[in-house]
Amino acid sequence: MTGLDKKKLYPNEKIKTVCYISNLPKRDNVEIGEYTYYSDNVNSPEKFYDNIEHHYEFLGDKLIIGKFCAIAQGVKFIMNGANHRMEGISTYPFYIFGGGWEKDTPTVKQLPYKGDTIIGNDVWIGQNVTIMPGVKLGDGSIISANSTVIGNVEPYTIYGGNPAKFIKKRFTDEETDFLLKIQWWNWDEEMIFNNLEQITSAAGLKELMKRLK
Repeated sequence: MTGLDKKKLYPNEKIKTVCYISNLPKRDNVEIGEYTYYSDNVNSPEKFYDNIEHHYEFLGDKLIIGKFCAIAQGVKFIMNGANHRMEGISTYPFYIFGGGWEKDTPTVKQLPYKGDTIIGNDVWIGQNVTIMPGVKLGDGSIISANSTVIGNVEPYTIYGGNPAKFIKKRFTDEETDFLLKIQWWNWDEEMIFNNLEQITSAAGLKELMKRLK
């Protein structure tokens, strides 16, 4: 035995509120790593894509989510299509309504563009969090419930609030550098299984540092 089947939509068939979202139908502009799950106690977790808003293919931005992430109910990913031009007198998007107003349709380059939204590996995003366009969450980071993330988050840190602000580091700089180096989420299933106790405990981190440094 080396753990759960990563190809199953529901890792535990008795819990239909949690699914591995990498096994949902693929989208060209969304990349989701193995074992990453979405939990929803109100709607089916299979409706995960409904939480990605204003995501238009012609803009070219991607939502990229790493492996072993835990995404709670109500998380919203706001993509670049939500942004309005701001250099003029009005921010009103006349062009999308037609009726002749489309004469002033902006080019993609004229629209505010923040780039891809990238969620690292082993990231925990709490309930009802909003992630704004172009944000990058580092590996091992934690976002507390009801936060709005408007800027990048460093690896293995905890952020919270509206707007989300730094709360604390999870580990020392030496420990963080070690974790970013070993990238346990890229280990094969057998190695993860054999080191599960070390991956999930403070004592285990110290043990891994002695063994793998």
